[in-house]
Amino acid sequence: MTDRYVYDLSEGSAEMKPLLGGKGAGVAEMTRLGVPVPDGFTVTTEACVDTMTRKGEWPEGLDSQVWDGLKRLEERTGRGLGDVDKPLLVSVRSGAVISMPGMMDTILNLGISDDTVEAVAKEAGNERFAWDCYRRFIQMYGEVVEGIDAHVYEDALTALKEERGVESDTDLTADDLKGLVDTFKKLSNEQLGGNWTTDPREQLMRAVDAVFRSWLNPRAFVYRKANKIPDDLGTAVNVMQMVFGNRGDTSATGVCFTRNPATGAKELYGEFLVNAQGEDVVAGIRTPRSLAEMEEVLPEAYRDLIDTMKKMESHYRDMQDMEFTVENGKLYLLQTRNGKRTAAAALKVARDLVAEGVITKEEALMRIEPAQLDQLLHEAIDPNHTEQPVAEGLPASPGAAVGEAVFDADVAAERGAKGEKVVLIRFETTPDDIHGVIVSQGVLTAHGGMTSHAAVVARGMGKPCVAGARGIKIDAKAATLTIGDTVIHEGDMITLDGSTGEVFAAGLPLIPPQINADFEEVLSWADEIRHLGVEANADNATDAAKARELGAEGIGLCRTEHMFFGADRLPAMHEMITADTPEERQAAVDKILPMQQDDFEGIFTAMKGLPVTVRLLDPPLHEFLPNLVEQSLKVQKLEDQGADPNELDKERRLLAQVKKLHEQNPMLGTRGCRLGMLYPEIPDMQARAIIRAVLAVLKKEGETVQINIMIPLVFTPIELETHRRIVQQAIDEEFEAAGTKVDVKIGTMIELPRAALVADKIAEVADFFSFGTNDLTQTTLGISRDDAENGFLTEYLRTKVLKDNPFASIDQEGVGQLVAGAVEKGRKTNPQLNVGVCGEHGGDPDSIHFFNKTGLDYVSCSPFRVPIARFAAAQAVISQKEK
Repeated sequence: MTDRYVYDLSEGSAEMKPLLGGKGAGVAEMTRLGVPVPDGFTVTTEACVDTMTRKGEWPEGLDSQVWDGLKRLEERTGRGLGDVDKPLLVSVRSGAVISMPGMMDTILNLGISDDTVEAVAKEAGNERFAWDCYRRFIQMYGEVVEGIDAHVYEDALTALKEERGVESDTDLTADDLKGLVDTFKKLSNEQLGGNWTTDPREQLMRAVDAVFRSWLNPRAFVYRKANKIPDDLGTAVNVMQMVFGNRGDTSATGVCFTRNPATGAKELYGEFLVNAQGEDVVAGIRTPRSLAEMEEVLPEAYRDLIDTMKKMESHYRDMQDMEFTVENGKLYLLQTRNGKRTAAAALKVARDLVAEGVITKEEALMRIEPAQLDQLLHEAIDPNHTEQPVAEGLPASPGAAVGEAVFDADVAAERGAKGEKVVLIRFETTPDDIHGVIVSQGVLTAHGGMTSHAAVVARGMGKPCVAGARGIKIDAKAATLTIGDTVIHEGDMITLDGSTGEVFAAGLPLIPPQINADFEEVLSWADEIRHLGVEANADNATDAAKARELGAEGIGLCRTEHMFFGADRLPAMHEMITADTPEERQAAVDKILPMQQDDFEGIFTAMKGLPVTVRLLDPPLHEFLPNLVEQSLKVQKLEDQGADPNELDKERRLLAQVKKLHEQNPMLGTRGCRLGMLYPEIPDMQARAIIRAVLAVLKKEGETVQINIMIPLVFTPIELETHRRIVQQAIDEEFEAAGTKVDVKIGTMIELPRAALVADKIAEVADFFSFGTNDLTQTTLGISRDDAENGFLTEYLRTKVLKDNPFASIDQEGVGQLVAGAVEKGRKTNPQLNVGVCGEHGGDPDSIHFFNKTGLDYVSCSPFRVPIARFAAAQAVISQKEK
């Protein structure tokens, strides 16, 4: 039996979104609700997936189903595709399950030809309109289906406007457009090396196939990767009767949102163009007008639109993004979907909808992407700056962007990938610019509006965007931006304020983000629901204070090695490492102890009343020593110069120790607990510094932290037992000397596969486990993170050898099973065992869902990811409950 691949709009509903795609399900639902929608049918996502599986060959029966769908559409409309008296013109649009604005392809006006153009003109009573539709069709079909470069058509159109002395396409006459159609046909045939088909039925089949293929185009792939959209979903194809926004001054096209997608405010937001087709708005080719102005121009259609916007938001119980066309005063809706919005808008909309009684707190939380919150935690322009803006555009996506000007998406992608801060400047962005937008600090365009491609994509990614900046001239070839007398060259610093639309010809100072009431309120809902504790990784008092401000419930990882690299400390470290006797080593350690204590006091003061987990020294000792080659050259130079014997002896001893400690693979060498096994003075000193700091804060503040001491890199219980004796003895002696005592827990970091496999034995001598999933991933997969991310990992991700970067999102099938097994084994031995994770995965939403399911007690992440983790932990609970 042949699968069913085609559904009329009247047969669909919102629940069929996985099959009909977002657009198809949306227009079907609107049809069901009586909203005016052009008639049509949808080719399912399964048809696309099956075609991809068959390497581009359509599955059996798909072509006949498309013809049957077309026949039914012709019968309902009383028109025929290619009919010379009553021609049917259709649009062929993509419609993925998850919205991907501008990433895939569309063909409009299919069915117009030399045979039908006069009938279109006669019926419309507008010859210019018919020829405008025809030239648009040739251009879109040529680009999308035949693969002809856009500039072939754009150059001809630009040349004609210059010849006629006009600025806008709408200023061209019917005769001008007739000539342009002839020009376009000749150019197309030249590019193809022959005549392209004029059979509308064949054009329809090829257009549907082109939309299928657009799922695999590079920009769509980049967008899916950036937004974690699976590559195997495919896209539906929507074939719908054309309605025309370019039939004159009583026709228009536009995009509207039921709330402001930048701020979330419940206000009118959108844009429209009179006498235009939809691509003109989203492509930013013409700068559109504010939706509020539509009331004066097309009052009846405006009232209908406002009523429909209210109806759609009420039905979907969420902010809607809608595309519409007005044809001779009559309103048609072409699409509705949950609107892309900034993080600030997402929070406000969620909070307002709960306050309005439309949705529950749980529903509100599930509508917010945790990673989006990162947008609110970025810097803004310092209001005390004195720089004057050199230009102003539309504030299309809020936030501040500071970086070097670049004028090409490829250049932006290359430089951004190296960590350089760049601002992408374009006449108008196209979907093909997506790879450059992703890595840019922000986007500036000369044309386009608040609903242009640049604005929509930037908002979804949290990138500041200033669109349609008037008075700026961009020369992409010369890589310059001219604003009056100001010229900005590629590489010059520029600042965008996406909240005001201002552009500055300088790199302005930034200030930390301001957390608002919406942020705090919605985060408090997450805290009510989540089970996982959320702590932070912090190595100094500043980071600790920021973590607490952002809601961290403690410090899950304080790395002590970062405290040893200061210029005032390295000499003492050198003395300790080069010591020949325990007495010399102890003398050096005694110099370091008060420095460590001072560091801990700052952190403990910031976190008083909360738990702090301090990891003892972890990296190999050679990291604190000079480079082997550099030290060798230094000794050789001193020998050649006949240096002072004492100085020369000191440097020779240091060189000898560098050679002694030099390892081929230091990350698997003498580091972590192995240092303490060889140099017990180190864990002894660190334990004393920790306890003295705890006591000092207790005396000064009247309150101190709940201290946990973590022994890194164990793979056998004996290592932990040995360290526990050393640390516990130091703790007991310090408390005895002080005449007071606080509770101290001693545990370990599980970051080696063997430690996870023998977790039941290690748990016998551990108060807690903290999974170091960065090293656990490296040692389980046998991958060096630095080498992999600069080498083969990119190819592995591209070719789907790996679904995700295992250092960004935990490898649930491999590393995850070690974590789950260790938790189960550890708690079997020690039911009171506290278990958390302190690798970077602690701030990744997908990983947090896994940790919640696995039964961990807490996650720890960088301070600025704490709110993200709080959100994700709540969503994990809700998702698990729903399942």
